Amino acid sequence: MDRRDFLRLTGIVTAAALIPAACRRVSHLPNIVLIVLDELGYYELSCMGHPLLETPHMDRVAAEGMRFTQMLAGGPVCAPTRCCLMTGKHLGHASVRENSGENAIRADEMTLADILKRAGYATGGFGKWGLGGRGTTGVPENHGFDEFFGYYDQVHAHTFFPEYLIYNSTEVPLPGNTGALYEGQTFAHYRIFEETVRFIRRNKNRPFFCYCPWTPPHGLWGLPEDEPSWGKYKGKDWDGSGQFKSDDAQRYAAMVNMVDRQIGDILMLLKTLEIDNQTLLIVCGDNGGQRYFANDRHPHGFFAPNRDPYSGRILRGEKGLLYEGGLRVPFLVRWPAHISAGSVSRHLGYFPDIMPTLADLAETECPDEIDGLSFLPELVGVDRTGRPQQEHEYLYWEYSGQIAVRRQNWKAYKPTDGAWELYDLEQDIEEKHDIASRHPEILDSMRAYADEAHKPHIRGKILNVDLCRKDHTQTKKPLPHERPLKR
Repeated sequence: MDRRDFLRLTGIVTAAALIPAACRRVSHLPNIVLIVLDELGYYELSCMGHPLLETPHMDRVAAEGMRFTQMLAGGPVCAPTRCCLMTGKHLGHASVRENSGENAIRADEMTLADILKRAGYATGGFGKWGLGGRGTTGVPENHGFDEFFGYYDQVHAHTFFPEYLIYNSTEVPLPGNTGALYEGQTFAHYRIFEETVRFIRRNKNRPFFCYCPWTPPHGLWGLPEDEPSWGKYKGKDWDGSGQFKSDDAQRYAAMVNMVDRQIGDILMLLKTLEIDNQTLLIVCGDNGGQRYFANDRHPHGFFAPNRDPYSGRILRGEKGLLYEGGLRVPFLVRWPAHISAGSVSRHLGYFPDIMPTLADLAETECPDEIDGLSFLPELVGVDRTGRPQQEHEYLYWEYSGQIAVRRQNWKAYKPTDGAWELYDLEQDIEEKHDIASRHPEILDSMRAYADEAHKPHIRGKILNVDLCRKDHTQTKKPLPHERPLKR
């Protein structure tokens, strides 16, 4: 079956049978909006039973689309996981495997934006890039983006009140800001969201790819005093223990609620522009949650991003580790008239799979060297794709001396300093019981996969050290009157 026949079977080419006349356009290709929320934890949605955080619009995305229970991050921290998403490669041969903020993808690497632009899409990015600052081989406008607005260097993104943001490598000053962590006149995320909306409006009559790697709710948690979500949570005394010396927990909750509201605004915009049924929307976290605001009462973090509110089970680890707590992310996909509303998928996949999936939608091809597999049959159904859902032989991660391999329910993990461990996640999702000694043959096969997956690390290049360092060093240290970061 050729790709055009496949697209007909999925209902993309023959969209008239599924989409109301008022929503039809000349092009048959769907729009794509991909929203990646920095550090949003797997259990931090209200539809997952979280008792404090309120996310009605993300809950709506899940209710009107598909929620994946084990679509895993590409890596346990910001830059590596974004590299896997953008290049379709796992961390065994990705160009960005570290998280210093100055690492870059290589000049010759194709990204998801490259292949979609080749297919005729308008391509825009808005938020935190993290795959090469100015003065490197990784700037987004050289990797398929017609426009990118936000932070290029991820350390620059550690303040919501920077002196400037970047648009296609040009500085855009933000009035009244000094780079302080909690104070300023211009809240950077408002500007990023405004440009997101403008891009969608400008391109409503052609296929577009809108990539939104938004920084919230990643700390630091500086917010405008008149932010509605901050007004909702300011002064909340949930804990009653007196152990919090700042209001950062309330600010974190406000950040989550703020981006949820903005997702609702995007859903409303798509409906207003009559392109709702022609737009595939993905909302996900970027890596596992972090145990922010932990105290004696809340050892897993005050909001417990890796604790199941219903069963009490804990996903082991957190951001930075290759246990499940560092890799499992919320992953929601909505595409009206194509994806069954309220569906829940146990399909096992990870971020390298996003590129080939969206390439299927765009009727285009991926580079040969990618590791991802399209999960479009899982989204729209095997009957409509005309082919079964392909499964990974294994999934692979490495970071900071750690290694992890997943094959079906088996997971092997090697800490930075220590022996290999083995877990059966079907029986032990909390990774409490290392059964490596009971299944040496399985562990040997997993170690063989790890040997096969790892390739020498070939990084991108820094071409202008001074320019690269300028953005990297913009964030100011806390002033004496500013609160310390609570971790």
